[in-house]
Amino acid sequence: MFIVVWQFEIAEENIAAFEAAYGSEGPWAQLFRESPDYKGTELLRDAYVHGSYLTIDRWTSEEAFRSFRKEHDAAYEALDRQSDALTARETRIGAYTA
Repeated sequence: MFIVVWQFEIAEENIAAFEAAYGSEGPWAQLFRESPDYKGTELLRDAYVHGSYLTIDRWTSEEAFRSFRKEHDAAYEALDRQSDALTARETRIGAYTA
């Protein structure tokens, strides 16, 4: 298993749109589902810090994730640019193996 974790800070007026975009049925998950090696996304809201979120994306392997990124780079980058307006700050926490 290969896991990619991101942290986001979201302004109050963007929270609903952010949750829709980054949730398990949002456009990010829809794009990722084009790969059979994608195993799901969790969107976690911080219980104490308003507007703070984590996403946890799961893939069968790092190789599968890298292959997906290579094959879908244009779509990934376009969606990333569209999503920039929703976030005040975005930080990649890390990429992990399990």
